[in-house]
Amino acid sequence: MSYQPMDKIRKSISGDKDDQEGIIAQISDTTSLSWSTRIKGFIICFVVGILMSIFGTISLFFNLGMTLFAIFYSLGNICALSSTCFLMGPLKQCKNMFAEKRIIATIVMFLALILTLCAALWWKKNALALLFVIVQFLAMAWYSLSYIPFARDAVKKGFGACLA
Repeated sequence: MSYQPMDKIRKSISGDKDDQEGIIAQISDTTSLSWSTRIKGFIICFVVGILMSIFGTISLFFNLGMTLFAIFYSLGNICALSSTCFLMGPLKQCKNMFAEKRIIATIVMFLALILTLCAALWWKKNALALLFVIVQFLAMAWYSLSYIPFARDAVKKGFGACLA
């Protein structure tokens, strides 16, 4: 069976197998978004997420308040994280997020995200909100590194070398 290059990329990202047949594959094919729609959705959602995070950071520098920063930064992270649902689907995204090698980073990331919003909106503790934003950033980075082979090991060795 010959594939175009985009089909190969789509199959490698979504985890589709060549031998997938039957009623489940047919239902999946008829109810899913086309590959070009998935790419467009991913790009739009990811760019919106980055822009929201940048706007939050700019609001911090222009002294518009920690609350605005925390809200936009957190919503930007949610949008950027959600963008990958367009590529692999929400169910597979959730399975990947809670896989053994990512579960701690995922839980820390979501807890930091929730605590950031609580500190900024309800508790009105700017220093605490900033601390949770930093934890949120680090957890998101650690989570993202889990998708790159050997990246976490390289970061650990790099920090180990800096501390030694």
